[in-house]
Amino acid sequence: MSVSLQGRYIKLEVIGAKNVRVPSKRIPAGVHISIIVGSTRRWKSAIGVLSSDESVAWDDTVTLSLNVSPKISMEIRASFEFDRMLGNGEVVGKLQTSRDALLGHGNEPFDISFPPVRGVRPCLTLKATVLHSSDNQETALLDSITECEIARETDAGHERFATYVTSKTVSYLNDAIQHFQSVLDQCLVGHPDRAEALTNLAWARLQGYIQNDFQDIDPVTSLFREALTLRPEALTWRFGKENFTAVYIHEAAHLGTYLRSIAAGANGVDYVIGECNKFSVEGSDEGIHIRRVVLELCPLGNKHRPRALDKLGWALRSRFEQRGSTDDLDESIQCQCEAVSLCSKGDSERDYYLNNLASSFWFRFNHQGNHHDLNDAISLYEEALRLCPVGHKYRHFSLNNLGNALSTPFKQRGGVDDINRSISLHREALTLRPPGNPYRDQTLNNLAFALNTRYGKLDVSEDLNEAIDLYRDSLQLTQHGHPHRHTALLNLSSALSSRFTKTQKNEDVEEAIRLCQESLEALPSLHPHRYFSYMWLKNAYLSRYEVQRKSADLSLAVENFRLASRHPTQGFPNRIVTAWNWIVAGEKHNHASGLEAYATFFDLLDRHSATRSSAISRREAAAAFHYARSTPIDAGSCGIRRHNFQRAIELMEQGRGQQWSLASRLRTPLEDLMSTNPNIAHKFSDLSKRLADVQGSTGSADRATADRAAMQYRRLQEEWGAVVAKIRDLKGFSRFLLPPLYEDLQVAARQGPIIIFIASQYSCSAIIVPTSGELHNVPLPSITITELKNLKDRFARAIREASWMSLAESRTDLIVLSQTIWDAIMLPIVNVLEHVLKLRRHSRIWLCPTADFTSIPLHAANPFLTKPDRSGKEPCLEDLFICSYAPTLSALVRSRQMMKKRVPPSFVAIGQGQPRAGKSKELLTVDSEIELVRKLVPTTLVPVTVNPTRAGALQALEENNWDHEQPYNSHFVMKDEPITLLDIMEKDIPHAEFAFLSACHTAVGDKETPDEVIHLAAGLQFSGFKSVNDAYVEHNMFKGGVMDCTKAAWALNRATHAVKTKVPLEQRMVFVHVGV
Repeated sequence: MSVSLQGRYIKLEVIGAKNVRVPSKRIPAGVHISIIVGSTRRWKSAIGVLSSDESVAWDDTVTLSLNVSPKISMEIRASFEFDRMLGNGEVVGKLQTSRDALLGHGNEPFDISFPPVRGVRPCLTLKATVLHSSDNQETALLDSITECEIARETDAGHERFATYVTSKTVSYLNDAIQHFQSVLDQCLVGHPDRAEALTNLAWARLQGYIQNDFQDIDPVTSLFREALTLRPEALTWRFGKENFTAVYIHEAAHLGTYLRSIAAGANGVDYVIGECNKFSVEGSDEGIHIRRVVLELCPLGNKHRPRALDKLGWALRSRFEQRGSTDDLDESIQCQCEAVSLCSKGDSERDYYLNNLASSFWFRFNHQGNHHDLNDAISLYEEALRLCPVGHKYRHFSLNNLGNALSTPFKQRGGVDDINRSISLHREALTLRPPGNPYRDQTLNNLAFALNTRYGKLDVSEDLNEAIDLYRDSLQLTQHGHPHRHTALLNLSSALSSRFTKTQKNEDVEEAIRLCQESLEALPSLHPHRYFSYMWLKNAYLSRYEVQRKSADLSLAVENFRLASRHPTQGFPNRIVTAWNWIVAGEKHNHASGLEAYATFFDLLDRHSATRSSAISRREAAAAFHYARSTPIDAGSCGIRRHNFQRAIELMEQGRGQQWSLASRLRTPLEDLMSTNPNIAHKFSDLSKRLADVQGSTGSADRATADRAAMQYRRLQEEWGAVVAKIRDLKGFSRFLLPPLYEDLQVAARQGPIIIFIASQYSCSAIIVPTSGELHNVPLPSITITELKNLKDRFARAIREASWMSLAESRTDLIVLSQTIWDAIMLPIVNVLEHVLKLRRHSRIWLCPTADFTSIPLHAANPFLTKPDRSGKEPCLEDLFICSYAPTLSALVRSRQMMKKRVPPSFVAIGQGQPRAGKSKELLTVDSEIELVRKLVPTTLVPVTVNPTRAGALQALEENNWDHEQPYNSHFVMKDEPITLLDIMEKDIPHAEFAFLSACHTAVGDKETPDEVIHLAAGLQFSGFKSVNDAYVEHNMFKGGVMDCTKAAWALNRATHAVKTKVPLEQRMVFVHVGV
């Protein structure tokens, strides 16, 4: 280098690697990078997880002085140790480079390739930057290379073993075994690395046995078993180093697979399966993977298969409770169904599997409400009970299970016979669990629950009093330190709160509160069941508030809503439900925390979605909260009633943005991050999932286990927070997982005010977002949500009836309805636009309707009055302003930003008159309309006409930025099969500018048309189109031979005026523009 190197450094960022294949084909615990400068200094990166796509992400950094040797050696190494490393691992790739080569990439990330491994070249992504001594150097530095004998022997063993696997030369295997045996000889009993040494030697000997180079399998089995005995944490991997998979279990499972393939190894398979089936059920990805491996070792006919299926089913159900994916719950039931099917009628364990399957059906019913699941659960519990007649040692379990299930239909349908039988079954179970029985407390609790349930419906005080006595008896059997004491405390608290509501005896509610507080004292701070303590404490305070009306009780109830919804180790689904209940209570009691409750709900839903890897799973997650669909609009109403208009808009945008993203498969912030910085996106996604996984373990009955899990959770939470902070430092991601700010949203109104119409169960109003200055709230006191729904239905009926009229007939109903829109909705808004904002005539405005407002043609508001001086008609809304629609402010901002990346225009016309190959109603004017469009397009462009099939239309949309589309009913009908809006939204259409929807006459009279047209157009804008019309406007957009989608709204306005005497009112009403 020509300049002085003194005081200069290389900041080398190790970003990631791909095509990482381990030469020996072993399953690594992790992968790291080793950088050697000269021959005496080395730096090791953090351990990275090898993903299923053979990639690794690090995001690690080292500082290299430019004064040292210019030669640099880089190595990719795989480690197989679960915790501390034995040696440096197996070499995956190794090469020599220089500092000059690293600095020759202009401070940009670059890839370097290594020699091929198993047919692919490992590739490392780096970034090198020159630093001066004055720069902040908060990065790792080089260490001196000092190797002990054990490390050298281990590394040599890995090198020889990898060579044996690739060359099949036995001498290399013998050398490897010699080195690994030497290491084991140095790791005597009690040595911390003995388990790793055993595993390395066992794995090498196993490969020799598989390749018939060794004949004795017994030493291999012995080595693996001793390794497993020494490393119990390998079997409870959850509390090991969080990035590592269960290496030893995987290897043991592979051992079982190999042994199964040969007759001599049958006992080895049984050993691995038996040991795995002893482990507690884990609902993490890794735990479920282990269960799948075990199931693979149990083909049909294997005696362990039913238990393996059952264990996998429980693990999947556990993950469902953490993450809420119905796929997990459905697969869980499938596994347990197969387990039952494998047990014949006379099988001694059939009742066990029947009970478990019934439990899963009942669990799914409680989450999804499908009564078929409840009926199936009861039927299976009945069968299990029949297999346990009087005298059977497990009869009390079946009595208990069926009794619990029968309480449910009573709560749902009020069948007294069901609850009476439930109570009878629990009383019989109680006789089979006399004092001293370890399950007596559970039966006391369940009988109390059934009695409390009957009280809730029949209001018989004796039932409630007996339930309280039974709960007290159950609590006495769960003394301090009992793992389920907190449950007994909460159940008694709940019953006492119920009695207080009826009798209003203060001692009951005070005891209920005290019991909840005691349950909190009994649980560690991160125990997931603290969530339930907060919930029951909230119920107690709320009960007392509703009787005594003391504001302090309401405040305490809200505080417990807050604590429950934010309790970090409880799963997102429960916390989201709590936030929604907080919203309901806040609205009911007009509490000041209302806006906070809405914000908490949206934040939790965002974070819940972030744990999902696909658009389909995100929609599924949101669908579970279908009852809260109006929440974004209600949040806006709450903000208005609290006179916090900016916050109202922020929350509406956040909530409606979530709904549009889920409905239209929009790119989420995480998907945007994935395309911008995939390494940090993968790290965020991985941490989010691992946080969800570890939540359940913090509630372990074993205190030491729970403490370890809590420590791991805190560490992961810190890492997650650090990654989020790093993401927010990236350009364009400052609001990652945060709601949009009003000052960013107001940019949408730069070209004209935006009117947001809020149709909430609590109030109906409009907010005007001006180009500058303060927001304006316009109350609509004469409109309620009920009247709005009625107005929507009347419009649909009037449009349908008008579609059968001749052009000369008067559309009296439509005229009256248009006057209603003018008088009750638009006139107060027009007054603000004209007299407060001083908006000039023919200025542009954007209408942003929500809820039922989307089904009403707001743009068609018209007084239909003659001026007092008889000089003409009073102006309607479209005489005063040029109206466009916007689904959200964010969508409008995004469209305008994308306009900066415009490309030379191209045009495609898609249309055909024989939908579904002639199976649907023929569209007679399509061909003539396509020809008219062809004549109107500027001569500088040749409009492309495509094959009107689904595939042809999708391809054309990707290749062109102007589209003339022919919709039919609720989707776009092509010649072969419909093309749905989701089909279009799944396509990447970055340069799409304008879409023109030509609404056929048969669609005009459809009941859903006013809502559908706006939503189809809005959906197209979300998919990438900046401007969307539903009208005959092209001739006004092509003047001067230039295509300009920003003129679409003006062109529509002109076209509508031009055809007033030619096109009937009901057809003009559906002419709308959406977008820029």
